[in-house]
Amino acid sequence: MEPTSEIVMGSPPDRPQVVKSRQRSRVSNGSALLHGVDGRSPWVRRCKDVINAHIADLGGLDNCSAAERSIVRRAAVLTTELEVLEVRFAKAGEASSLDLETYQRCANSLRRLLEAVGLQRRSRDLNPKLDDLLLEHAQRAAAAVHTDEAEVIDG
Repeated sequence: MEPTSEIVMGSPPDRPQVVKSRQRSRVSNGSALLHGVDGRSPWVRRCKDVINAHIADLGGLDNCSAAERSIVRRAAVLTTELEVLEVRFAKAGEASSLDLETYQRCANSLRRLLEAVGLQRRSRDLNPKLDDLLLEHAQRAAAAVHTDEAEVIDG
């Protein structure tokens, strides 16, 4: 199959036009977390869940830079691995000194990554616009009239 490409317009006339390939890897387009790894495993599913939660906190994909997405991905991996260690600690009823040191270093690295993208949640504007409220009100009124007419016919 031939890769498709597009010519990027808007370059000055003295520059050659740039051709970008539309063909992207499965990791780049978001259909796979890691190359060659089954995306159905509990570890991958949990990691994707954490990534999605952090991206939502940052205001969604459209509001995140590539660097923020990269940091979020690394933070999600650390979070997932910290959870694996927590399960190991819980099942054993204790943590070895080496595991505890690894846990502490990962937790500190996670904190630094999250600080880099901002620990606060970025809110999205969820307030409806006046036009949307008026349209919704009109639709409800029309539905109520229709329901009243149906009751009169049925009654």
